[in-house]
This record gives sequence, structure tokens and C-alpha cells, in this order.
Amino acid sequence: MLVRMPLVHPAFASGSDSALTMWPSYVINLAENTVRMDNTARQLTAQRIPFERIDAVNGWALSESEISLAYDAEVNRRRGKHPLLRPEIGCYLSHVTAWRRVAEGESAGGFIFEDDFLATEDLPDVLSRLSEDERDWDMVKLFSFDQGPRTVTRRQLGPRHEVVVPFRVPSCTVGYGLTREASRHLVRRATPFFRPVDEDQKFFWETGLRVALVLPSPVLAGDQQAVTRTIREERRLLVKRGSMQAWHSLIYQFRYQALLHWHWMQKKT
Repeated sequence: MLVRMPLVHPAFASGSDSALTMWPSYVINLAENTVRMDNTARQLTAQRIPFERIDAVNGWALSESEISLAYDAEVNRRRGKHPLLRPEIGCYLSHVTAWRRVAEGESAGGFIFEDDFLATEDLPDVLSRLSEDERDWDMVKLFSFDQGPRTVTRRQLGPRHEVVVPFRVPSCTVGYGLTREASRHLVRRATPFFRPVDEDQKFFWETGLRVALVLPSPVLAGDQQAVTRTIREERRLLVKRGSMQAWHSLIYQFRYQALLHWHWMQKKT
């Protein structure tokens, strides 16, 4: 499903000198989740935000050979937090599809959304400003559960928002922006992967990308209901079945925290 709309938001269209170009937006949606797509399309259309639907990869439909090509189970056993579920593999591949779309586009970047977000009234303004921003970032997150995170730097983005460099990158991938070059870089190194896509983004020193965050968040977490079980629901089932190894998760978290602090210590020297 493709919706084409003017790329200049009407709030900035009063004069050609002040018009701001808005990067295209891409919405990742599993074909079966029509209600979620309808809700998302209604929000973006009401705010006159151009978007294109990205057909999500259904992890349950992947063959074993497709999974083995995309997912490195051996590295996951050594360095992952937990074995990836089929929906997590599909989710990662869906984001790769969206990155490739941004990388092959004509714009200098793009915005990627999962189909379970809620748009605030500030979203068009934020997207327009980010599209014309000085871009001292390669990726910019549009949502964080923590609205008061520890930050390294911060600056204004218009009168109501800030662009901050967070000490710890939020893991949620409900909405974010990417430059075209960053998208190309992520596509080149995407597979095989061994972490979920949101976890991978937390290890930003591995990708070399400069990751920023907009505060307050211009998008919120929306309805999590889906035709198929969500990743969170699948993970809860494994926990109930006793398949999670708590000690392995603790080691993973300790290693992440150590690497995170080491990265910022190196930046200071």
C-alpha cells in the first residue's frame, strides 16, 4: 500500500524560502495486521505525513535455510541475551527491508515506523525540522520509555523539542530516522545478525553510528494487539516454560554495561 502526499508540510508552505522538505516515512506492517495499518494510516494521513507501507517479514513463514542465512545462532549462543524467536528474526529482516528502501531513495534520509505507534500533534513539525537539521547524528530515535534519560549533549530542535545524545540508546524501534548513508551502512552489515534489531541498536559503538534522541518523544507506544502473537507475548511463554536462562541474561547485561561505560570513558580521553 503506497500513499503519496505533498512532501512539504502545510505549516511551512506559506513561502518558498521557509518551506521545509519532509523526508519520506516508511511503516513496517505485517499483512495480517490490517487494523494496525488502518490506525497508522489514519494518523499519518490526518497529519499530512507522506508514507509508504513496508510489507513485514513473517518469521513463522521463513524456511530453515532462510533463517540460517539471516541468523547466526552460534554467535548468539556466545554473545546474545537469548536465542532469537522466529518473530524477532522476521522483525529484524523487516527493518532491513526498510533500511534498503531509504538507502535506495532519492531523499537524504527517511523515517521508519512500526505500526503500533501513536502520533502526537508535534510529529509533523519534528519530522520537518529533522529533515532540515544540521544532522550531527546518523540515526535519531523518536521514542523512548524514559523521558528523562542521562544525556551526553543536548540542543534545541525548535521551540518545544530537543535533540539529545543519550548515554544509553533506547532499545525501542517504534519510530526513528536514518540518513541515507547510515541506511546503506546498516544494510551492508545487516546479516547475519545474532541479536534482536532493537538490542543491536543499543550497541552503537559496533555500528559506528552517531545516535540521537528527540525529547519529548513525538510518538508514543500504541496498541500492541496483533493477529499473530507479539514478540513480547512469545517471550513470556518461554519464561513460563522455564526456557530462559537467568544467569545468561545477567552476564549479558553486565557485559553491555561494561562496554557502554568503556565507550564513553574512551570518548573523554
